[in-house]
Amino acid sequence: MEFTLTESFNATPEELYQAWLDEDKHSAMTGSPAIISDSIGDGFESWDGYIWGINISLTANERILQSWRTSDFTDEEADSRVEILLKATDNGTELTLHHTDLPEHGEQYIQGWKDHYFKPMKDFFG
Repeated sequence: MEFTLTESFNATPEELYQAWLDEDKHSAMTGSPAIISDSIGDGFESWDGYIWGINISLTANERILQSWRTSDFTDEEADSRVEILLKATDNGTELTLHHTDLPEHGEQYIQGWKDHYFKPMKDFFG
């Protein structure tokens, strides 16, 4: 199972990239404490340990690729992948999120991204 979401934000690609990969900014952006870094191979955790994974590939201000799973995944289910693409626009940044390799119950994460990331990010960036 996979899906793609696209949303525009009133921020530069650099601001979004930094907010995604900085603990303090990520926590402020989502409203929930996060453990995260901007180094390939480092792990991350957010939403009180509900979400965790590893930074796989990072292209500054353009692309973030992470392994990703939640506590809803069974031990038999492999990690999914989240790819964030950032593209500058006249009004800020278009963020495209590709979420792939999800288990069959992965459809629930479509609304999760909208409610727990995109909505608070809109508020955070104005």
